[in-house]
Formats: sequence, structure tokens, C-alpha cells
Amino acid sequence: MPTPRNAAKPHSRAHRRPVSSGPRNALIDLPAGGCQLPVPEMPKGRDWTDAERERWAELWESPQATQWDDSARGVVGVLVAYETAIFSGKAASWQALEARHASESLGLSPRALVALGWRIVGDE
Repeated sequence: MPTPRNAAKPHSRAHRRPVSSGPRNALIDLPAGGCQLPVPEMPKGRDWTDAERERWAELWESPQATQWDDSARGVVGVLVAYETAIFSGKAASWQALEARHASESLGLSPRALVALGWRIVGDE
């Protein structure tokens, strides 16, 4: 019987990524200047504060927004609402968790950028 692999070794195959030139490994470049498309309307159903409206616009003008379509409006809306609750100190722990999931699904963290295969590049 062969010896089992030791994943703790620095050169273990467990840490290697498959090498391929296929489209699955291609990175999508996002413009550092952000999204130039018009900012969509905020979801109906609540009164949004001026600070929430500013955050909404900031998110829709981010480089990541170039990859979103109108179906992302709901996720962006709940992220803005959760962030408001978190920063005001009124959030439950589940809201903080959901905010993290929403921001990752939108590619707003470095880890999410890598997972989605996106990278932000400057204008050259």
C-alpha cells in the first residue's frame, strides 16, 4: 500500500493548482476607473437615507459593478441596509454574516475577486 500524501509538506500536490490554458483560468480585467453605466434606481419598499443613497451610488460605480446586471439590485440593496444596521450598532449577528455573504457574491473583497476570477487593472 502506498504511503499517504502529507498535505502539510510545502511542495505537496495538495497545494498545486491544475495548469490549463483554458477559459476557466482566464482572468476578467475590471477597470480601476469603475463602472460608467448609469446607476439604477434603488429598490422600493423602504425610505432610504442620504447616506444609503451615496453608498448605493458608490457600489454601482465600483469596478465590480461592470460585471453586475439588474438582477444584482436586490443584493446591493440588502448589503446597503445591512451595512447601515451594522454601522449604527443595531445589527444582529446574522445580519453581519449576511452582509459578508452579499459582499462576497458581489466581488467586493479581495478573496471574492480571486474566487470570481476578476482583477482590477489601471488604465494603461
